Amino acid sequence: MKGETPELGLIGLGGNHELPPALYGSKAAELARMSALGLPVPPAFALSANLCAPILAGEKQAFDLLRAGLAEGVGLLESATGRRLGDAREPLFVSVRSGAEKSMPGMLETILDVGMNPTSAHGLIRATGNPRLAFDSHRRFIQIYAQVVGGMVAQPFEEALARMMRAEDAAHEGELDPEALERLAGEFLALAAAEEAAPPPDPVAQLFFAARAVYLSWQSPRAILYRKMNGLENLLGTAVTIQTMVFGNSGGASGSGVAFSRDPATGAKQLYADFLFDAQGEDVVSGRRTPVDAGALKRRLPEVAAQLAAGAETLEKDRRDVQDVEFTVENGKLFFLQTRSAKRTPRAALKIAVDLATEGLIDKSEALRRVTDVDLTKAGRAAFVQAAPAVARATVAAPGVACGRACFTSAQAEEVARRGEKAILIRRDTSTEDVAGFAAADGILTAIGGRTSHAAVVARQMGKACLVGCATLSIDPDDRAAALGEKRLRQGDWIALDGTTGEISLGQRDIAIAEAKESAILRHWRDEDARRR
Repeated sequence: MKGETPELGLIGLGGNHELPPALYGSKAAELARMSALGLPVPPAFALSANLCAPILAGEKQAFDLLRAGLAEGVGLLESATGRRLGDAREPLFVSVRSGAEKSMPGMLETILDVGMNPTSAHGLIRATGNPRLAFDSHRRFIQIYAQVVGGMVAQPFEEALARMMRAEDAAHEGELDPEALERLAGEFLALAAAEEAAPPPDPVAQLFFAARAVYLSWQSPRAILYRKMNGLENLLGTAVTIQTMVFGNSGGASGSGVAFSRDPATGAKQLYADFLFDAQGEDVVSGRRTPVDAGALKRRLPEVAAQLAAGAETLEKDRRDVQDVEFTVENGKLFFLQTRSAKRTPRAALKIAVDLATEGLIDKSEALRRVTDVDLTKAGRAAFVQAAPAVARATVAAPGVACGRACFTSAQAEEVARRGEKAILIRRDTSTEDVAGFAAADGILTAIGGRTSHAAVVARQMGKACLVGCATLSIDPDDRAAALGEKRLRQGDWIALDGTTGEISLGQRDIAIAEAKESAILRHWRDEDARRR
C-alpha cells in the first residue's frame, strides 16, 4: 500500500487497456478487454485487491487509500460523462461491484444506484423526464444498501413492497406508478432508519461505505464455502469496480439480461439468453423473477438482439471459449457489463471442447486439457429406466435426471445426504446462500427464476440437474411440504426431475447413463497424442 493514492485500473477512461486479473479482478480485466475490442462498455475504474486484506484487518491507512482512490476515480468518471455525483440536474450514479481473480458468481456483493438521494433522484427526473425510473431506482438503492452495508434482511422491504402492490392492485412491481414508488422509497427509508441502516445523504459517504462492504464480503460464509469447494483458497482477495450506471429499468425498450455464446447446459452452438424488460441486472441473476428468452428480445428489440449475438461471437473468438455475458439495454442502446468463461455442465464441457477444436478455435491438446477434470460418469446422457406420469413441468436450467427425497431447505438436503440418501432441493427461489444445499442435493427445483440466475449457474457448474420456473409449485410456509398442482408432496417423499424434458414425477425411479459420443472422440484424440509422444 504505497503512495497517497492507489493505482487505478481504468476502463474507457484512457490509460491502461490491459488489467492484471490478480490485482483488479477478472471482471475489470474483461471489461477493459471488451472496451479495447470496441464493444459498448460504460466507463469504469477498479481498485486493487491489494486493499482487501488490510481493509478486512481494519487498517486506517487502507481506508485512507480507499477514500483517495474513490475520489480520483469519480473525478475521472465525472469528466468523461459530464455528470456529477449527487448533482441536482445532471447526476452521476454508479454501481459498486466485486471482482476476484477467479469468477465466484453471486458469492460476493454488488450495490447498484449509488449516488441516489432525494436531490439526485429529482435530478434524474430533470435529465430523463422519467419519474418512474428515478423513484424505482431510489427505493432499490435504499434496500440494497440497508442489506449489504447495514446488515438488514430483505423481509421487511419485501413485505412493504407486497403491501404496496396489494394497495395499488398491481400484479407485480413493474405495474407500480411513479407516485406509488415514491411513497415506497419513503417507507423503505423509514424501515432502514429504524435499524440504523439507512444510506447517508452524502453520495461520497455512500460510495465509501459501499466499496468497503464489497471488500468485506470476501469473508462472508457463502464466499468462504464457495472458495473451499472450488479450490480457490489462495486468491489475494476481491478487487472493487466502480462503473457508471446504465438503467435497465428505464421502460419498455430497456432491460437487463445474461447471455451465453453457446448453450451451457448442452453445448449446442446457439445464443442462450435470459432477459427481463424494464429491470436491473440483479432482478435477472437473483432468480426472483422469471425472464424471457432470446426470441422474445429479438421480437421487441431486433437491432439489440443482433448486436448482442455479434458481440457474444466476438468475445468467444477473442477468448477462445464459451462466454457468459451480462448486459443491459437502456432505451434501446446495448451495453456490455461483464464477460467470463461460462460455467457449464460436464456434458456441455465435452461437446464444447470437441466443437471448439473442430472449428479451429483451439487445438486438440487444448481440448483434452480442458476436460481433464470432467467426471465422465456425469457427462453422458442420463435417462430414467421406468416411465412415470408427469405431475408438473418446468424450464430446464441444467440437464440430467435426478431422483431423491424432497427437501425444502439446504439444511434438510444436507441431513439427507449425511444419511447416504439422494436429495432434491425444492425452493420457491434460490439464492447463493443455498450453495451448501446445492452441493448436498442431486437435483434442484424452483417455483420461479430463470436459466441464468446465479443459482442455475452454480448448479450447472456442479453438474446437478436443475429445473426452474415451475408455475404449479407452491411451497408451504413451514418448508416441510408443497403442492405440485393437485398433488401433495411432503418432506422425505420421493421426487424425480427430468432435465431433458422438464418433466417432474413422483416416486422412486432408477437411472441409466449412456456414454456421450464426445467421450469416444476425446479418447481417440488422447490415444493419438500418446502415440505422437
